[in-house]
Amino acid sequence: MPEGDSVFRVATRLRAVLAGQVLTAAELRVPAHATAVLAGRRVLEVVPRGKHLLVRLEGTGRPESAGRSEGGLTLHTHLRMDGRWSVFAPGERWTGGPPAQIRVVLGTGLGTAVGYRLPVVELLRTADEQRAVGHLGPDLLGPDWDRAEAVRRLGADPARPLGEALLDQRNLAGIGNVYANELCYLAGVTPWTPVGELPNLDRLAARAHQLLEANRLRPGHITTGDTRRGRGHWVYDRAGRPCARCGTLVLTAQHGTPPQDRPAYWCPYCQRGPAPPGRGPAPRGRRPHR
Repeated sequence: MPEGDSVFRVATRLRAVLAGQVLTAAELRVPAHATAVLAGRRVLEVVPRGKHLLVRLEGTGRPESAGRSEGGLTLHTHLRMDGRWSVFAPGERWTGGPPAQIRVVLGTGLGTAVGYRLPVVELLRTADEQRAVGHLGPDLLGPDWDRAEAVRRLGADPARPLGEALLDQRNLAGIGNVYANELCYLAGVTPWTPVGELPNLDRLAARAHQLLEANRLRPGHITTGDTRRGRGHWVYDRAGRPCARCGTLVLTAQHGTPPQDRPAYWCPYCQRGPAPPGRGPAPRGRRPHR
């Protein structure tokens, strides 16, 4: 599932061909909205909200200034694991997948945005957007980012494992499994450490915001500051390989509750705290000789 910075980049690409433009082509290839007529509406804006994407359209027969509150519509999509938005220049061949996988087509004079394998495609009144995204916590890349509120939400359940709390979009919106693992590492604790045992949640929230801001316009979710191939993460996806800081072999297990569980990665030398349930105390690794 993409992180919030990936969705931010998708929104940036879509905005380049959609924002301020009148739709010359519009197809929603999902049963619930297959008969919706959107061509002729102007796209007001494309907004990322955590891992969600909102394409806001003006109301028909009303000025743009009234579009959001009187007749405006919002196309809400979510990529989850397999979804993808691709943008093509006028006349360019679509190459994002077979036609049967296309769920949304939005075209303007500047290009065409095609949504492949989108598991969530919802058309709703803009005034009702909160039905789709109102449950989300503060958006790490949003203009209304509220660190104090994020800290309050994270700390509301002190017994909850940190890895799970970070992945819960109701606490703060935009963190996926890459950042959840890397933030646990940067905090020096395992993903199963209770939130209440962290001495400084404010620092953790600030670090999360810093990381997504730094990566919002570049791929890779870089957390080490090193953009070279294979060096961008401290522990994520490095099971059985050396920790990027100390060289101890990185361990892996699942964290979270099925079917929402995700792979966890941690360094037994750099990170203190509980091990996965059923594995006994977390081994304290020995820093290798170098």
